[in-house]
Amino acid sequence: MTDRYLTTSDVAERCRTSESTIRYWRLRGEGPPGFKVGRRVLYREEDVAKWLEMLRAEQGPADPDGPGHKLIRPIPAAR
Repeated sequence: MTDRYLTTSDVAERCRTSESTIRYWRLRGEGPPGFKVGRRVLYREEDVAKWLEMLRAEQGPADPDGPGHKLIRPIPAAR
């Protein structure tokens, strides 16, 4: 099986946030694990999916009618 790698831009798109937020989370150790290849940071697609699932699980059951409902929904990978 071949690992698929995502750029900071790809991760930002999946999280529906900015690239600078992804970089900030990485610097604080709050984002998905990444590694540098030259000047570029790459993320294993599997690691990003696990990180998003961990965030979802920490939030508990979703209550779409509840106030302040926040649920990160990953964008399906492009084919």
